[in-house]
Amino acid sequence: MRKLNNSDQQPLFISLSNGMRIALKQIQTAPIISAWTWYNVGSRNEVPGKTGLSHWVEHMQFKGTKNFSGKEMEDAIARTGGYSNALTSPDWTAYFQTLPSAVLETALIFEADRMVNSLYDPQEVETERTVILSEREGNENDPQFLLGEAIQQAAFCQHPYRNEVLGSTEDLLSITRDDLYRHYRNYYQSGNALLCLAGSFDLDEALALIRKHFEPIENTEPRRSIPTPENEIASARQIELQGPEEADYIEIAWRSPKASDPDFFAYTLIESILSGPSTLNMFGSGGIGNRSSRLYRELVESQLAASVYGSLNASIDPGIYTLNITCRGDHPPEEVIERIDQVIDQFLNKPASLEERTIALKQARANFAYSSDNITNQAFWLGYAQSFADYSWFTDYVKRLEQVSAKDILRVARLYLNPAHRVTGVYRHREATDG
Repeated sequence: MRKLNNSDQQPLFISLSNGMRIALKQIQTAPIISAWTWYNVGSRNEVPGKTGLSHWVEHMQFKGTKNFSGKEMEDAIARTGGYSNALTSPDWTAYFQTLPSAVLETALIFEADRMVNSLYDPQEVETERTVILSEREGNENDPQFLLGEAIQQAAFCQHPYRNEVLGSTEDLLSITRDDLYRHYRNYYQSGNALLCLAGSFDLDEALALIRKHFEPIENTEPRRSIPTPENEIASARQIELQGPEEADYIEIAWRSPKASDPDFFAYTLIESILSGPSTLNMFGSGGIGNRSSRLYRELVESQLAASVYGSLNASIDPGIYTLNITCRGDHPPEEVIERIDQVIDQFLNKPASLEERTIALKQARANFAYSSDNITNQAFWLGYAQSFADYSWFTDYVKRLEQVSAKDILRVARLYLNPAHRVTGVYRHREATDG
Protein backbone atom coordinates (compact mmCIF):
# COMPACT_ATOMS: atom_id res chain seq x y z
CA MET A 1 0.00 0.00 0.00
CA ARG A 2 1.33 3.43 -0.94
CA LYS A 3 0.88 5.24 2.33
CA LEU A 4 0.76 9.00 2.60
CA ASN A 5 1.51 10.28 6.06
CA ASN A 6 -0.84 13.21 6.48
CA SER A 7 -3.78 15.12 5.06
CA ASP A 8 -1.50 17.83 3.68
CA GLN A 9 -0.12 15.41 1.08
CA GLN A 10 -0.98 16.45 -2.45
CA PRO A 11 -3.64 14.24 -4.04
CA LEU A 12 -3.39 12.41 -7.34
CA PHE A 13 -5.40 13.83 -10.27
CA ILE A 14 -6.15 11.77 -13.36
CA SER A 15 -8.78 11.59 -16.11
CA LEU A 16 -10.44 8.48 -17.48
CA SER A 17 -10.69 7.85 -21.22
CA ASN A 18 -14.31 9.08 -21.18
CA GLY A 19 -13.28 12.44 -19.72
CA MET A 20 -14.32 11.77 -16.13
CA ARG A 21 -11.92 13.45 -13.70
CA ILE A 22 -10.63 11.65 -10.62
CA ALA A 23 -9.00 13.05 -7.46
CA LEU A 24 -7.51 10.66 -4.90
CA LYS A 25 -6.16 11.66 -1.50
CA GLN A 26 -4.81 9.02 0.86
CA ILE A 27 -5.26 9.75 4.58
CA GLN A 28 -4.21 6.73 6.59
CA THR A 29 -5.59 7.82 9.95
CA ALA A 30 -8.66 5.56 10.13
CA PRO A 31 -10.11 2.72 7.99
CA ILE A 32 -12.76 4.92 6.39
CA ILE A 33 -13.17 6.61 3.05
CA SER A 34 -15.35 9.42 1.73
CA ALA A 35 -16.39 9.34 -1.92
CA TRP A 36 -17.86 12.45 -3.55
CA THR A 37 -19.23 12.66 -7.08
CA TRP A 38 -19.56 16.21 -8.36
CA TYR A 39 -21.49 17.33 -11.43
CA ASN A 40 -20.83 20.68 -13.04
CA VAL A 41 -24.45 21.80 -12.91
CA GLY A 42 -26.54 23.81 -10.48
CA SER A 43 -29.19 26.49 -10.48
CA ARG A 44 -26.65 28.72 -12.27
CA ASN A 45 -27.33 26.65 -15.40
CA GLU A 46 -31.12 26.90 -15.27
CA VAL A 47 -33.25 29.09 -17.52
CA PRO A 48 -36.34 31.16 -16.71
CA GLY A 49 -39.40 28.95 -16.27
CA LYS A 50 -37.30 25.94 -15.18
CA THR A 51 -35.89 27.07 -11.84
CA GLY A 52 -35.40 24.28 -9.32
CA LEU A 53 -34.56 21.60 -11.89
CA SER A 54 -31.12 20.77 -10.49
CA HIS A 55 -32.35 20.43 -6.91
CA TRP A 56 -35.31 18.29 -7.96
CA VAL A 57 -33.03 16.05 -10.06
CA GLU A 58 -30.87 15.56 -6.96
CA HIS A 59 -33.95 14.28 -5.12
CA MET A 60 -34.84 11.92 -7.97
CA GLN A 61 -31.37 10.37 -7.97
CA PHE A 62 -32.29 8.67 -4.67
CA LYS A 63 -35.47 7.12 -6.09
CA GLY A 64 -34.03 4.13 -7.87
CA THR A 65 -32.44 2.87 -11.06
CA LYS A 66 -32.97 -0.05 -13.44
CA ASN A 67 -30.85 -2.18 -11.11
CA PHE A 68 -31.52 -0.93 -7.56
CA SER A 69 -34.42 0.64 -5.73
CA GLY A 70 -33.76 3.75 -3.71
CA LYS A 71 -34.35 1.79 -0.52
CA GLU A 72 -31.87 -0.90 -1.55
CA MET A 73 -29.15 1.71 -2.03
CA GLU A 74 -29.95 3.49 1.21
CA ASP A 75 -30.09 0.27 3.24
CA ALA A 76 -26.86 -1.11 1.73
CA ILE A 77 -24.90 1.99 2.77
CA ALA A 78 -26.50 2.01 6.23
CA ARG A 79 -25.60 -1.66 6.79
CA THR A 80 -21.93 -0.82 6.33
CA GLY A 81 -22.15 1.74 9.13
CA GLY A 82 -21.75 4.50 6.55
CA TYR A 83 -23.93 7.42 5.55
CA SER A 84 -24.74 9.25 2.34
CA ASN A 85 -26.32 12.50 1.24
CA ALA A 86 -26.32 15.06 -1.56
CA LEU A 87 -26.18 18.82 -2.02
CA THR A 88 -27.29 21.21 -4.75
CA SER A 89 -25.78 24.67 -4.99
CA PRO A 90 -26.00 27.42 -7.58
CA ASP A 91 -22.75 26.12 -9.12
CA TRP A 92 -22.73 22.34 -8.64
CA THR A 93 -24.51 19.19 -7.51
CA ALA A 94 -22.65 16.65 -5.36
CA TYR A 95 -23.37 13.19 -3.93
CA PHE A 96 -21.30 11.56 -1.22
CA GLN A 97 -20.87 8.43 0.86
CA THR A 98 -18.61 8.10 3.89
CA LEU A 99 -18.14 4.47 4.86
CA PRO A 100 -15.57 1.81 5.83
CA SER A 101 -12.73 1.55 3.32
CA ALA A 102 -13.36 -2.16 2.81
CA VAL A 103 -16.73 -1.48 1.17
CA LEU A 104 -15.70 1.34 -1.16
CA GLU A 105 -16.94 -0.64 -4.15
CA THR A 106 -20.51 -0.47 -2.81
CA ALA A 107 -20.49 3.30 -3.15
CA LEU A 108 -18.87 3.19 -6.59
CA ILE A 109 -21.41 0.66 -7.89
CA PHE A 110 -24.36 2.80 -6.86
CA GLU A 111 -22.88 6.08 -8.08
CA ALA A 112 -21.91 4.69 -11.49
CA ASP A 113 -25.33 3.09 -11.86
CA ARG A 114 -27.30 6.22 -11.15
CA MET A 115 -25.11 8.24 -13.48
CA VAL A 116 -26.87 6.47 -16.37
CA ASN A 117 -29.77 4.30 -15.14
CA SER A 118 -32.01 6.42 -12.92
CA LEU A 119 -35.69 5.79 -13.72
CA TYR A 120 -37.62 9.00 -12.98
CA ASP A 121 -40.81 7.09 -12.36
CA PRO A 122 -43.79 9.45 -12.92
CA GLN A 123 -45.35 8.56 -9.59
CA GLU A 124 -42.07 9.28 -7.77
CA VAL A 125 -41.84 12.59 -9.62
CA GLU A 126 -45.23 13.63 -8.30
CA THR A 127 -44.35 12.50 -4.78
CA GLU A 128 -41.23 14.66 -4.86
CA ARG A 129 -43.16 17.58 -6.31
CA THR A 130 -45.27 17.52 -3.15
CA VAL A 131 -42.18 17.21 -0.94
CA ILE A 132 -40.35 20.11 -2.58
CA LEU A 133 -43.45 22.34 -2.65
CA SER A 134 -43.88 21.64 1.06
CA GLU A 135 -40.24 22.54 1.63
CA ARG A 136 -40.79 25.76 -0.29
CA GLU A 137 -43.98 26.54 1.68
CA GLY A 138 -42.18 25.93 4.96
CA ASN A 139 -39.38 28.31 3.96
CA GLU A 140 -41.93 30.97 3.08
CA ASN A 141 -43.03 31.02 6.71
CA ASP A 142 -39.57 32.36 7.56
CA PRO A 143 -39.33 36.14 7.03
CA GLN A 144 -35.57 35.93 6.60
CA PHE A 145 -36.03 33.50 3.69
CA LEU A 146 -38.52 35.85 2.06
CA LEU A 147 -36.25 38.83 2.57
CA GLY A 148 -33.22 36.92 1.32
CA GLU A 149 -35.02 35.82 -1.83
CA ALA A 150 -36.15 39.38 -2.54
CA ILE A 151 -32.58 40.61 -2.04
CA GLN A 152 -31.22 37.99 -4.45
CA GLN A 153 -33.68 38.97 -7.15
CA ALA A 154 -32.85 42.65 -6.73
CA ALA A 155 -29.08 42.09 -6.67
CA PHE A 156 -29.02 40.35 -10.07
CA CYS A 157 -30.80 41.54 -13.20
CA GLN A 158 -30.50 38.39 -15.34
CA HIS A 159 -27.98 36.05 -13.78
CA PRO A 160 -29.51 32.85 -12.33
CA TYR A 161 -27.89 33.60 -8.97
CA ARG A 162 -31.03 35.70 -8.53
CA ASN A 163 -33.06 32.49 -8.12
CA GLU A 164 -33.38 30.25 -5.11
CA VAL A 165 -31.84 26.80 -5.66
CA LEU A 166 -35.19 25.39 -4.54
CA GLY A 167 -36.94 27.06 -7.49
CA SER A 168 -40.07 29.21 -7.62
CA THR A 169 -43.50 27.83 -6.75
CA GLU A 170 -44.74 28.61 -10.25
CA ASP A 171 -41.93 26.63 -11.88
CA LEU A 172 -42.21 23.74 -9.40
CA LEU A 173 -45.88 23.38 -10.36
CA SER A 174 -45.18 23.34 -14.11
CA ILE A 175 -41.99 21.25 -14.42
CA THR A 176 -42.69 17.83 -15.95
CA ARG A 177 -41.12 14.41 -15.59
CA ASP A 178 -39.60 14.84 -19.07
CA ASP A 179 -38.06 18.20 -18.06
CA LEU A 180 -36.33 16.48 -15.14
CA TYR A 181 -35.18 13.49 -17.17
CA ARG A 182 -33.77 15.68 -19.96
CA HIS A 183 -31.86 17.76 -17.42
CA TYR A 184 -30.47 14.57 -15.86
CA ARG A 185 -29.43 12.97 -19.14
CA ASN A 186 -27.94 16.21 -20.44
CA TYR A 187 -25.73 17.07 -17.46
CA TYR A 188 -25.06 13.74 -15.75
CA GLN A 189 -22.26 12.79 -18.11
CA SER A 190 -18.92 11.23 -17.25
CA GLY A 191 -17.09 14.16 -18.85
CA ASN A 192 -19.08 16.56 -16.66
CA ALA A 193 -18.27 14.66 -13.44
CA LEU A 194 -15.49 14.66 -10.87
CA LEU A 195 -15.02 11.73 -8.46
CA CYS A 196 -13.11 12.53 -5.28
CA LEU A 197 -11.88 9.95 -2.76
CA ALA A 198 -10.23 10.79 0.54
CA GLY A 199 -9.31 8.29 3.22
CA SER A 200 -7.54 5.01 3.74
CA PHE A 201 -7.21 3.02 0.53
CA ASP A 202 -4.70 1.32 -1.73
CA LEU A 203 -4.12 3.59 -4.71
CA ASP A 204 -3.92 0.84 -7.35
CA GLU A 205 -6.92 -1.03 -5.99
CA ALA A 206 -9.04 2.11 -5.85
CA LEU A 207 -8.10 3.08 -9.40
CA ALA A 208 -8.93 -0.41 -10.64
CA LEU A 209 -12.39 -0.23 -9.08
CA ILE A 210 -13.00 3.25 -10.48
CA ARG A 211 -12.00 2.17 -13.97
CA LYS A 212 -14.13 -0.96 -13.71
CA HIS A 213 -17.32 0.90 -12.85
CA PHE A 214 -16.95 4.30 -14.53
CA GLU A 215 -14.73 3.96 -17.58
CA PRO A 216 -17.30 1.96 -19.62
CA ILE A 217 -19.75 4.86 -19.32
CA GLU A 218 -19.90 6.78 -22.59
CA ASN A 219 -19.72 10.56 -22.55
CA THR A 220 -21.87 13.07 -24.43
CA GLU A 221 -20.98 16.73 -24.21
CA PRO A 222 -23.77 18.58 -22.36
CA ARG A 223 -25.68 21.43 -23.95
CA ARG A 224 -24.88 24.09 -21.39
CA SER A 225 -26.66 27.23 -20.35
CA ILE A 226 -23.83 29.50 -19.20
CA PRO A 227 -24.86 32.92 -17.86
CA THR A 228 -23.08 36.22 -18.39
CA PRO A 229 -21.51 37.39 -15.09
CA GLU A 230 -22.85 40.55 -13.48
CA ASN A 231 -19.92 42.50 -12.11
CA GLU A 232 -21.75 45.15 -10.10
CA ILE A 233 -25.13 46.03 -8.66
CA ALA A 234 -26.20 48.75 -11.04
CA SER A 235 -27.69 51.13 -8.48
CA ALA A 236 -28.95 51.32 -4.92
CA ARG A 237 -32.16 49.36 -4.41
CA GLN A 238 -34.61 49.35 -1.50
CA ILE A 239 -36.76 46.34 -0.59
CA GLU A 240 -39.70 46.56 1.83
CA LEU A 241 -41.63 43.53 3.08
CA GLN A 242 -44.06 43.12 5.94
CA GLY A 243 -45.65 40.22 7.79
CA PRO A 244 -46.81 38.80 11.09
CA GLU A 245 -43.39 38.01 12.54
CA GLU A 246 -42.82 39.82 15.81
CA ALA A 247 -39.34 41.11 14.95
CA ASP A 248 -38.01 43.41 12.23
CA TYR A 249 -35.19 42.15 10.00
CA ILE A 250 -32.64 43.85 7.78
CA GLU A 251 -30.57 42.38 4.98
CA ILE A 252 -28.03 44.36 2.98
CA ALA A 253 -26.18 42.97 -0.04
CA TRP A 254 -23.12 44.16 -1.93
CA ARG A 255 -21.51 42.50 -4.91
CA SER A 256 -18.61 40.15 -4.08
CA PRO A 257 -15.86 38.91 -6.42
CA LYS A 258 -15.85 35.40 -7.82
CA ALA A 259 -13.77 33.01 -5.74
CA SER A 260 -11.00 32.75 -8.34
CA ASP A 261 -10.49 36.54 -8.26
CA PRO A 262 -7.44 37.51 -6.15
CA ASP A 263 -9.63 40.16 -4.48
CA PHE A 264 -11.69 37.39 -2.87
CA PHE A 265 -9.00 36.92 -0.22
CA ALA A 266 -9.02 40.58 0.78
CA TYR A 267 -12.80 40.46 0.82
CA THR A 268 -12.62 37.49 3.20
CA LEU A 269 -10.70 39.62 5.70
CA ILE A 270 -13.07 42.55 5.16
CA GLU A 271 -15.96 40.29 6.09
CA SER A 272 -14.12 39.02 9.15
CA ILE A 273 -13.42 42.57 10.38
CA LEU A 274 -16.92 43.88 9.71
CA SER A 275 -19.24 41.00 10.59
CA GLY A 276 -17.14 37.97 11.51
CA PRO A 277 -15.83 35.16 9.29
CA SER A 278 -18.05 32.81 7.29
CA THR A 279 -17.26 29.14 7.16
CA LEU A 280 -16.86 28.10 3.52
CA ASN A 281 -17.67 24.45 4.24
CA MET A 282 -21.07 23.35 5.53
CA PHE A 283 -19.38 20.27 7.03
CA GLY A 284 -17.07 22.20 9.34
CA SER A 285 -17.21 20.84 12.88
CA GLY A 286 -16.95 24.22 14.53
CA GLY A 287 -16.96 27.93 13.93
CA ILE A 288 -15.66 31.25 15.12
CA GLY A 289 -17.90 33.76 16.83
CA ASN A 290 -18.15 37.33 15.61
CA ARG A 291 -17.98 39.21 18.91
CA SER A 292 -14.79 40.99 17.89
CA SER A 293 -16.29 42.33 14.64
CA ARG A 294 -17.07 46.00 14.26
CA LEU A 295 -20.75 45.51 13.53
CA TYR A 296 -21.28 43.20 16.50
CA ARG A 297 -19.75 45.79 18.79
CA GLU A 298 -21.66 48.67 17.25
CA LEU A 299 -25.05 46.97 16.93
CA VAL A 300 -25.36 44.15 19.45
CA GLU A 301 -23.20 45.36 22.33
CA SER A 302 -24.82 48.79 22.08
CA GLN A 303 -28.23 47.04 22.09
CA LEU A 304 -29.33 48.50 18.77
CA ALA A 305 -29.86 44.99 17.36
CA ALA A 306 -30.38 41.49 18.71
CA SER A 307 -27.98 39.83 16.27
CA VAL A 308 -25.84 40.46 13.21
CA TYR A 309 -23.98 38.10 10.93
CA GLY A 310 -22.51 38.14 7.44
CA SER A 311 -22.32 35.64 4.61
CA LEU A 312 -19.72 35.39 1.86
CA ASN A 313 -19.67 32.41 -0.52
CA ALA A 314 -17.07 31.07 -2.91
CA SER A 315 -18.72 31.02 -6.34
CA ILE A 316 -17.91 30.68 -10.04
CA ASP A 317 -19.26 34.11 -10.93
CA PRO A 318 -19.40 37.30 -8.87
CA GLY A 319 -21.92 36.84 -6.07
CA ILE A 320 -23.07 38.84 -3.06
CA TYR A 321 -21.85 39.54 0.44
CA THR A 322 -24.82 39.94 2.77
CA LEU A 323 -25.41 41.33 6.25
CA ASN A 324 -28.35 39.93 8.20
CA ILE A 325 -29.62 41.80 11.24
CA THR A 326 -32.40 41.02 13.69
CA CYS A 327 -33.63 44.29 15.16
CA ARG A 328 -34.65 44.93 18.74
CA GLY A 329 -38.18 46.16 19.22
CA ASP A 330 -37.06 49.45 20.75
CA HIS A 331 -34.94 50.54 17.76
CA PRO A 332 -36.45 50.91 14.27
CA PRO A 333 -34.63 49.54 11.19
CA GLU A 334 -33.80 53.05 10.00
CA GLU A 335 -31.74 53.73 13.12
CA VAL A 336 -29.87 50.43 12.70
CA ILE A 337 -29.16 51.08 9.02
CA GLU A 338 -27.87 54.55 9.87
CA ARG A 339 -25.39 53.04 12.33
CA ILE A 340 -24.32 50.43 9.75
CA ASP A 341 -23.69 53.22 7.26
CA GLN A 342 -21.50 55.00 9.78
CA VAL A 343 -19.44 51.86 10.38
CA ILE A 344 -19.01 51.22 6.65
CA ASP A 345 -18.11 54.85 5.99
CA GLN A 346 -15.42 54.72 8.68
CA PHE A 347 -14.10 51.50 7.19
CA LEU A 348 -13.85 53.06 3.73
CA ASN A 349 -11.97 56.09 4.97
CA LYS A 350 -9.49 54.61 7.40
CA PRO A 351 -7.33 51.49 6.98
CA ALA A 352 -8.03 48.61 9.35
CA SER A 353 -5.62 48.54 12.24
CA LEU A 354 -2.87 45.96 12.53
CA GLU A 355 -4.69 44.45 15.51
CA GLU A 356 -7.92 44.08 13.53
CA ARG A 357 -6.12 42.52 10.58
CA THR A 358 -4.30 40.12 12.89
CA ILE A 359 -7.52 39.03 14.58
CA ALA A 360 -9.31 38.70 11.23
CA LEU A 361 -6.50 36.53 9.85
CA LYS A 362 -6.49 34.31 12.95
CA GLN A 363 -10.25 33.87 12.74
CA ALA A 364 -10.24 33.07 9.04
CA ARG A 365 -7.38 30.63 9.55
CA ALA A 366 -9.20 28.91 12.43
CA ASN A 367 -12.47 28.70 10.49
CA PHE A 368 -10.58 27.15 7.60
CA ALA A 369 -9.04 24.58 9.93
CA TYR A 370 -12.47 23.67 11.29
CA SER A 371 -13.75 23.26 7.73
CA SER A 372 -11.16 20.61 6.84
CA ASP A 373 -10.83 18.66 10.06
CA ASN A 374 -12.01 15.19 8.99
CA ILE A 375 -11.98 12.81 6.05
CA THR A 376 -15.42 13.83 4.77
CA ASN A 377 -14.31 17.46 4.77
CA GLN A 378 -11.09 16.61 2.98
CA ALA A 379 -13.03 14.82 0.24
CA PHE A 380 -15.42 17.77 0.06
CA TRP A 381 -12.58 20.22 -0.50
CA LEU A 382 -11.08 18.03 -3.23
CA GLY A 383 -14.14 18.74 -5.34
CA TYR A 384 -15.35 22.06 -4.00
CA ALA A 385 -12.16 23.97 -4.76
CA GLN A 386 -12.18 22.58 -8.30
CA SER A 387 -15.78 23.71 -8.85
CA PHE A 388 -14.71 27.36 -9.04
CA ALA A 389 -10.89 27.29 -9.32
CA ASP A 390 -8.47 24.42 -8.75
CA TYR A 391 -7.14 22.48 -5.77
CA SER A 392 -4.32 24.96 -5.19
CA TRP A 393 -7.01 27.44 -4.10
CA PHE A 394 -7.48 25.18 -1.06
CA THR A 395 -3.82 24.44 -0.39
CA ASP A 396 -2.78 28.10 -0.79
CA TYR A 397 -5.78 29.60 1.03
CA VAL A 398 -4.04 30.58 4.25
CA LYS A 399 -0.93 31.82 2.43
CA ARG A 400 -3.08 34.01 0.17
CA LEU A 401 -4.81 35.51 3.21
CA GLU A 402 -1.44 36.23 4.84
CA GLN A 403 -0.36 38.15 1.72
CA VAL A 404 -3.29 40.59 1.94
CA SER A 405 -2.10 44.06 2.96
CA ALA A 406 -3.92 46.95 4.62
CA LYS A 407 -3.88 48.71 1.25
CA ASP A 408 -5.51 45.68 -0.39
CA ILE A 409 -8.29 45.67 2.20
CA LEU A 410 -8.98 49.39 1.74
CA ARG A 411 -8.88 49.17 -2.07
CA VAL A 412 -11.24 46.19 -2.25
CA ALA A 413 -13.60 47.67 0.33
CA ARG A 414 -13.85 50.91 -1.65
CA LEU A 415 -14.39 48.94 -4.86
CA TYR A 416 -17.24 46.79 -3.55
CA LEU A 417 -18.87 48.42 -0.50
CA ASN A 418 -20.12 51.50 -2.32
CA PRO A 419 -23.55 52.49 -0.90
CA ALA A 420 -24.63 53.48 -4.40
CA HIS A 421 -24.29 49.84 -5.50
CA ARG A 422 -26.08 47.79 -2.90
CA VAL A 423 -29.50 46.38 -2.06
CA THR A 424 -31.06 47.19 1.32
CA GLY A 425 -34.03 45.16 2.46
CA VAL A 426 -36.29 45.52 5.49
CA TYR A 427 -38.91 43.12 6.78
CA ARG A 428 -41.28 44.87 9.20
CA HIS A 429 -43.81 43.20 11.45
CA ARG A 430 -47.27 44.46 10.66
CA GLU A 431 -47.92 46.12 14.00
CA ALA A 432 -44.99 48.49 13.41
CA THR A 433 -46.17 49.25 9.87
CA ASP A 434 -49.81 49.78 10.82
CA GLY A 435 -48.87 51.88 13.81
